[in-house]
Amino acid sequence: MRKSLALLAMSVGVSLLPMTALADAEKPANLIADGIPTVPDAMVAATRPYMEFRTAAFRGWNPTDKSMLISTRFGNVAQLHVVKMPMGARTQISFEAEPVGGSWSPQGDVLLVSKDTGGSEFFQLYTLKDGKLTLLTDGKSRNGFQGFSKDGELIAYSSTRRNGTDNDLYVMNPRDPKTDKMVAEVKGGGWGFADFAPDKKTAVIAEYVSVTKSNLYLLDLASGQKTPIGDHKKDIAYGGATFAPDGTLWVTSDEGSDFQRLGTLDIKTGKFTPKSPEPKWDVDSFDISDDGSMIAYSVNEAGVTRLRLLDPKTGKSTPVTGLPDGTIGGFDFAPWGEIGLTLASAKAASDAYSVDPKTMTVKRWTQSETGGLDPNVNAEPQFVEVTSFDKEKVSGFLYRPDPKKFPGKRPLIVNIHGGPEGQSTTGFLGRTNYLVNELGIAVFYPNVRGSTGFGKRFVSLDNGPFLRENSVKDIGAFLDVLDKDAGVDASKIAVTGGSYGGYMCYAVAIRYGERLKGANCVVAISNFVTFLENTQSYRRDLRRVEYGDERDPKQKAKLLEISPMTSVAKLNIPLMVVTGANDPRVPQSEADQMVAAVRAKGGMAWHLVGKDEGHGFAKKANQDYQFWASLIFWEKTLLGE
Repeated sequence: MRKSLALLAMSVGVSLLPMTALADAEKPANLIADGIPTVPDAMVAATRPYMEFRTAAFRGWNPTDKSMLISTRFGNVAQLHVVKMPMGARTQISFEAEPVGGSWSPQGDVLLVSKDTGGSEFFQLYTLKDGKLTLLTDGKSRNGFQGFSKDGELIAYSSTRRNGTDNDLYVMNPRDPKTDKMVAEVKGGGWGFADFAPDKKTAVIAEYVSVTKSNLYLLDLASGQKTPIGDHKKDIAYGGATFAPDGTLWVTSDEGSDFQRLGTLDIKTGKFTPKSPEPKWDVDSFDISDDGSMIAYSVNEAGVTRLRLLDPKTGKSTPVTGLPDGTIGGFDFAPWGEIGLTLASAKAASDAYSVDPKTMTVKRWTQSETGGLDPNVNAEPQFVEVTSFDKEKVSGFLYRPDPKKFPGKRPLIVNIHGGPEGQSTTGFLGRTNYLVNELGIAVFYPNVRGSTGFGKRFVSLDNGPFLRENSVKDIGAFLDVLDKDAGVDASKIAVTGGSYGGYMCYAVAIRYGERLKGANCVVAISNFVTFLENTQSYRRDLRRVEYGDERDPKQKAKLLEISPMTSVAKLNIPLMVVTGANDPRVPQSEADQMVAAVRAKGGMAWHLVGKDEGHGFAKKANQDYQFWASLIFWEKTLLGE
């Protein structure tokens, strides 16, 4: 998450460690620190424990030896490891310079790996054996792995190979790359496989149109014929589609509801029958046991994930109560019935767990290092809900410093999520815990209108250029409430955010600059028109649905009107900008033009560029330096007198 420095803070003021006595820390070779002071070694020493936490993510089960596949980082980037028993040793099996993800075939004879270069997101598919990768795809296009057939013979994936823009659909036996075959030529970047049918003759594929609409088709793998499932004239969003062993298609859908529900979908009639009993909140994801006797599904309750088990025969839903409150992701049934998952909480970084659905026994498979720190001192988030300018309710999570250690009013950083179809959820703050625990800075994570997790009405409230600034006004409503909070120093508030949250960072700095001390904007959109013109072609139309179409004169005029670059003259607080040079989503040019414009009018604009990074920094050395540079920025702005 975010950053800070020195050694300690007392009551209201912050006492910073002198930085002149020691040498400067070495900057990673692939970072350009334009206008940013050098990082003192004293800062590195002061923050070191908070830099050395690790995370672990569940990636799947090996059906041959019942080991768990996880990803974790021991070097500069996350790699694949094998864990053979709960709390067992983590044995590294991939050794790449870039992060990798992987998945075992159902037989356990093939380990499929996905990897890009320098954060470009032009992923290639490989098999991994004995530490070596064997390339399956063309080495140039963008490829997305989307699963194995039930018998493990085939993989499904999408690729921009044909023209660099459209996500055509392919199947291949990964044991023989010559079997590679395009099974559907499509138009658009939102296409992907959902699941193979049990007989492997057909598959369900999905066309993502927007956050509130996706279309499902039954694809004949031999002929390439696509048969629509249901009425595509309706605005229905499907969050997932999986075949049970008996051929029943299970999906999550918001048909007839403001929220995603779990249920069955009749392939012939398109009729959706909800099966999950929750009247509110989204079902985020689900998985079906190999024998079809149990379905595990997760419910997003305003940012806290609850895992539940559904008996498809009786319809009985049972909560799994042995897991800590937090965020759950990536769960999957093993052939023998155990459920593997990833869980992160305020008190612990992401780790791998398993649940026995028969006994409800929870086992922790990894316990990631915390840099020697006691995670139990980390702050639990406070749920904050306010009424915005138009009576809309918006909410977020506030992490407060320990009032015994830091009494009185504290500085505050507002950290806005990206997406915009994203959500701030409860979880581990990582480096940001240094801000809270050692410097006494409160951190607030808002969910403005347009965030997911609160229903399809709420997620649509910011769509298009004419509603976009209402999300910015939501931040004003939060500031109105937080200004009056007895634990917040209204004279020391700053803003940060990444991607769309980076746009929000700029926009909030412009609209509410007189109430803020600084803005740290990461991989941020500065001009919606130039962004749409320069983002990668495979995602351009999808972004037009959300933000507006710059080819339409009226929309273009509004997009320019609300773009931060148009109002850069009003940006009068210190600015820090972080950029990935290989970012396929928000190109570096978006940052370059903002930095140049701010400097041209005499403003302060620091610029940190990762030459080997994309949409956010992925390499630990770069992340560390970003943290330290941001920490210096907060010292000079938020913590300065």
